[in-house]
Amino acid sequence: MTTTLITGANKGLGFETARRLVAAGHTVYIGARDAERGRQAAERLGARLLVLDITDDASVDAAAKAVEADGGLDVLINNAGIEERGDGNRVIGAAEVTAELMRRTFETNVFGTVRVTHAFLPLLQRSAAPVVVNLSSGLASLTRVSRPGTPAAAYPGVAYPASKAAVNMITVQFAKAFPAIRINAVEPGFTRTDLNGNTGIQTVEQGAEIIVRMAQIGPDGPTGGYFDAEGPLPW
Repeated sequence: MTTTLITGANKGLGFETARRLVAAGHTVYIGARDAERGRQAAERLGARLLVLDITDDASVDAAAKAVEADGGLDVLINNAGIEERGDGNRVIGAAEVTAELMRRTFETNVFGTVRVTHAFLPLLQRSAAPVVVNLSSGLASLTRVSRPGTPAAAYPGVAYPASKAAVNMITVQFAKAFPAIRINAVEPGFTRTDLNGNTGIQTVEQGAEIIVRMAQIGPDGPTGGYFDAEGPLPW
């Protein structure tokens, strides 16, 4: 039985990914900051609740101890993330971005990813087929964002794509450091979720496709890569 933890899984892409993996036979932990929302999601899915705030060391350490006591972990999906927006769901561009906004974004998207990965590494290293999936974005691709006339190039925000570019680097460096673990970054696509005020152009079912696929790769699968549903992406 494969045991999987998905952070930020009480809604959106995390919830849909959990639904699909439960259906595939995984034992799934729903990582959620809000215990009641997490409980409701876990009950709906037939999953286990893990109260987990990825920005808090004590919360993450307690969660790791709880999973260890329950038997261990095979797959970690670092799904939780934020994108702060202004009034009217307006993307905050370079003229308005502040160091404080950058700090808040990185606290969740970057430091939270490292905090959780670090805490659960000992459990993953005991697994026969450990996997880490880091939620990135097409906006993390320097190639795409710098290509004139494309949707990515038209996106004016700074904090969110910068944080996801950092996630890509974390993915590569961790994959090199832990070659026995399959560690990859994925781009789910512009999906309708609360993250973007439900302005996305595809469903959570479509967005979860690449996450679910990469969560189920075997020991001979890719590592240190950056993928969407169509295949590898340019850095």
